[in-house]
Amino acid sequence: MKLRGPTSSVVHAVLLISGIVAFTAPAAEHQVASAVDIAKAAAIAKPGDVLVMRDGVWRDQPIVLRGKGTVDRPITLRATSPGKVILTGKSSVVMDGEHLVVNGIFLKDGQPTGDGVKLAGIHCRLTDSAVTGGNYKFFVHLLGTSNRVDNCYLAGKTNDSPTLQVEVEGRHNYHRIDQNHFGPRPPLGRNGGETIRVGYSHQSMTNSGTLVENNLFDRCDGELEIISSKSCENVYRGNTFIDCAGTLTLRHGNRCVVEGNFFLGHHKKGSGGIRVIGEDHVIVKNYIEGVTQGGIWITAGIPNSELRGYFQARNCVIAFNTIVDSAGPCLQLDAGMGSSRRTLLPENITIAMNLFSPGQGGSPFKGTEGAGWNWLGNLCVGAPAEHAGVLATEQKLARGADGLLHAGVEGAVSAGINRSGGAAARRSLTVRDVGPSWMQRNDSLAKP
Repeated sequence: MKLRGPTSSVVHAVLLISGIVAFTAPAAEHQVASAVDIAKAAAIAKPGDVLVMRDGVWRDQPIVLRGKGTVDRPITLRATSPGKVILTGKSSVVMDGEHLVVNGIFLKDGQPTGDGVKLAGIHCRLTDSAVTGGNYKFFVHLLGTSNRVDNCYLAGKTNDSPTLQVEVEGRHNYHRIDQNHFGPRPPLGRNGGETIRVGYSHQSMTNSGTLVENNLFDRCDGELEIISSKSCENVYRGNTFIDCAGTLTLRHGNRCVVEGNFFLGHHKKGSGGIRVIGEDHVIVKNYIEGVTQGGIWITAGIPNSELRGYFQARNCVIAFNTIVDSAGPCLQLDAGMGSSRRTLLPENITIAMNLFSPGQGGSPFKGTEGAGWNWLGNLCVGAPAEHAGVLATEQKLARGADGLLHAGVEGAVSAGINRSGGAAARRSLTVRDVGPSWMQRNDSLAKP
């Protein structure tokens, strides 16, 4: 029988209310004490359910969390007490599903040769957790799409391969890596010691769209490339690199953004700023101080380069950056020219509204620019710089309340620099801003 009129409206209202009640039903909690318990509980878990891990040492527990939560009601695996669930031995964690969260765990000195934590699903999240020591190939491995790693501590990797690896699987993945503390990593002594790598050479022409934002990189000395960007359309924003022997390197790929980062080298051997390889990159509002290898390296290219080689830097914008007290050149115009078959000078590069102030033994610029460069409104303090679009001044820099060096207002205005638009609009990060809520860490180095 087809309902009509007021009766129909009442029935629809009842059905709607029933649906809302069903949707907001209380989440269940499942107490778990092993990887087997987790697999059983996950098999029956509904959106919003929480699997609570018993505090203590979990040895040789290969955990696999599968399930399908929702954006408002994820399925969560968490420690009873954050940081008190310690996974060791042959323990690992895999998230493979939708809207899954792992919260408050500590992987310590793990012995598997695979991944420590793998996020292989969609909208999965690792948060408020730590991975230190051990022999994992990757401490954290990101696959799938729209996954997030935040407020974690990753440190002490001594073997081959990056600490955190992002796979780029033929499409935008839109991963987010934010508010983490990447702690000390000793020199590996060869290639393969990156702290973060986004893609591989063979994936480098694929769009990734990964966001690496507001992380602290603290004494990450594994190799020259602290971050190795090997894919397209990634954003590296608001990160702080302190006492790191290396650089943020746009190694392969195009159309990346490097914005508002802080590089505080304290004259540590091997410290540097940003390496630029490829096309259509935007490097703006970064602050680089006290580095020994130089501030920004714009790299020469190989004709018809293979994916593993060096593509010519072209059509890049470098603006509103501050490079001070650099022992190497503030700006290297043709890095690597003449080596490794690199014969193509960078072309169509815009250098605008930057502040350069070399340190002892350093220079504002080094190398030869290619065709189509555009220089506009730059300021060079304390060193001669006979170049169109660069105003040289003997004016002294002053350290502000933010702990950073600034040019005086008159010099900045004369050069056309909008100081409020520079890197100093943000502040550098310390351990108080990042990492797990439960972990005590040394703050002595995390200061300007």
